[in-house]
Amino acid sequence: MAVQSWFDVLKSSKKTALIHDGKRKIHYLFTDGKEMSEEYDLKTDELLVRKWRQKGTFGVAGQWELEVGEPLGNPVASLDSDVIKENCSNPVFMRKDTKTSFQWRIRNLCFPKDVFSVSVEPSERCVVIKTSNKKYYKKFSIPDLDRSQLPLDGAALSFTHANNTLIVSYKKPSEVLAVEEELLGEVKKLKGTTGGDGDCKTQ
Repeated sequence: MAVQSWFDVLKSSKKTALIHDGKRKIHYLFTDGKEMSEEYDLKTDELLVRKWRQKGTFGVAGQWELEVGEPLGNPVASLDSDVIKENCSNPVFMRKDTKTSFQWRIRNLCFPKDVFSVSVEPSERCVVIKTSNKKYYKKFSIPDLDRSQLPLDGAALSFTHANNTLIVSYKKPSEVLAVEEELLGEVKKLKGTTGGDGDCKTQ
């Protein structure tokens, strides 16, 4: 699916909007039955949450799967790393984008920055985080690039480490920025209801 066709899929989906608690919440229903839910900060237009849900075998809605945003609680079960040190809890992996970059934060990584190595694996279409002490390893994809069939570029990748948190950034390609800007324009046109109850208005 190319960049434009992904935008066409978003544009043709059934969308509902809700303005609540300083956030613009958008629900997308696609023709294949998949659902996507996004939350934007009303003041900054920053994407706070994106999650997906699809129907199971018997048409029953499955669990929401978080793509962007902070997990609720401490999702220890989903982590692929052992406890690093006695005084450290398990690493917590989450994605929190900025306007110009995809960004991931991994908390509770109590190592100096020079221990970390972050690179792209173009053949596997993923980003790989490794440590020279072999205490942490993580491989993850960038769904936004997959949906738009854009290649991974190692030059777009950077990372920093502070307060036991590794922050990995990937500069958004111009094609993605253009789609995000168009999509934001679309969702702002939706006449969303305000408040927590009642039905959302549908486009």
